[in-house]
Amino acid sequence: METSTDRVLGNRLQLMQPAEGYRAAIDPVLLAAAVGAKAGERVLDLGCGVGTAGLCLLARVPGVSLTGLDLQPGLIALAARNAAANGLSGSAFFQSGDLLAFREGGFNHVLANPPYLAREKATVSPNPIKALANVEGDAKLADWVACAVAAVKPGGSVTFIHRADRSDELRAAMAQDLGDLRLVKFLPRADAEAKRVILTGRKDAPAGFRESGPWILHEADGRFTPATEQILRDAASLDLDRST
Repeated sequence: METSTDRVLGNRLQLMQPAEGYRAAIDPVLLAAAVGAKAGERVLDLGCGVGTAGLCLLARVPGVSLTGLDLQPGLIALAARNAAANGLSGSAFFQSGDLLAFREGGFNHVLANPPYLAREKATVSPNPIKALANVEGDAKLADWVACAVAAVKPGGSVTFIHRADRSDELRAAMAQDLGDLRLVKFLPRADAEAKRVILTGRKDAPAGFRESGPWILHEADGRFTPATEQILRDAASLDLDRST
């Protein structure tokens, strides 16, 4: 597999990625910033790819124990190499497997950046890496949520990033077993419609839903807003109660 090396979090992390096919953009960085993990806690990254989200979280919160799961062995190999290249091998374990068969539990936090497109509504890319990253396979969105819920311990958090036009579907799936749901919509610009959402909930928490934001990613001139810049360049956390 031909790869390229990119840097994120203001050059704090270097990441090897496939030169062609799916390549991580800002979504996994935003996702990692929304997880309120603490040192000593266990975190599961479902559909981890080359490890971007989980390693961003480790860079922000040293002492977290990270497990990453992905269906593609080639991406898992890159994730392990990325952990080593950034001195994080001692805190990160990556494994290839199907989330439909995953049975490990007891995590304090689960995060996921699942395929955004339902198969019946998508044109599947001929590139297998891109196809699996972008289009749902045997595991549908509800299956991703069910796996996350089963893996997280009582009181723990489940955090997803997804397309804004599927936020109602995601919320319905999470509301079955999670409480204290909190949604943030991300707008490319102040005058644009939301393209992404982050939704988080807690296992065994009282039922409830709050929406904050919207979070505006770019200024009118195309630059990132200062609050977004702090996340992408300075490894700041994403305050789920703050709008920008």
